[in-house]
Amino acid sequence: MDIYFAVLNFTLSGAIGLVGILTLRKVSTPNEVVFALLPLLFALHQFTEGFVWLGVGGHIEKKAFDLAVGIFIYYSQGALPFLVPLAVWLIEKVVWRKRILGLLTLLGLGLAIYTMYGLSTIPSSVSVVNNTLYYNNPWTANLYDAIIYIITTCASLMLSSSISIALFGLLNLIGISIIFLLRPYGFTSLWCLYAAVISGLLYFHFVERRLKFLQDLKKKQNKLSNELKKELEALDKKRMELIKKVE
Repeated sequence: MDIYFAVLNFTLSGAIGLVGILTLRKVSTPNEVVFALLPLLFALHQFTEGFVWLGVGGHIEKKAFDLAVGIFIYYSQGALPFLVPLAVWLIEKVVWRKRILGLLTLLGLGLAIYTMYGLSTIPSSVSVVNNTLYYNNPWTANLYDAIIYIITTCASLMLSSSISIALFGLLNLIGISIIFLLRPYGFTSLWCLYAAVISGLLYFHFVERRLKFLQDLKKKQNKLSNELKKELEALDKKRMELIKKVE
């Protein structure tokens, strides 16, 4: 089964990576880069877990296995609580939302530093439970970390003024809740897999933004057209008045 799950991870990473590349091509400002990178990072994350599965089955050397486990855990438990709110904060336009997202970004940074310190001092372990990878580290295995993690990731996404981003956050919250209730030991592995699969929704943020830009452009064109029409009518009226005076 380990080979099967490894192939599944590699295949999914390829598909998600394609979406990630398409998303990156939609970037138009530097502030959008971090956000647009998320699908591609999720794809690379799943690619890494493919090697974790191979390591669990003894198909790769222990050093490669330990490296894959380290990359997976550091990204999922350490980087994401900071990276997600930062990405949303950078592209948010509504002032009050941006202020709250700024606070969540700082909270995520604090959690990331705290988590990475623990991960670097206390060894992590990974095992297979009911065909699910169980990543375990005593430092992060507590309810308080989990609550702050959910707030900095799901809540920051749901706070966005973009419909597609908020929907992505809501679906992640639902997914996390279901995973926690049914397979709490698979929280890290299954949620990252689920988040990676639905990260394609982030592409539609740029589609949504493009549509809004075109709508705003059309409104401006209509406004300019109406103003130009009024100016022409006023000039024509003055022309007619001058003709009458001359006559």
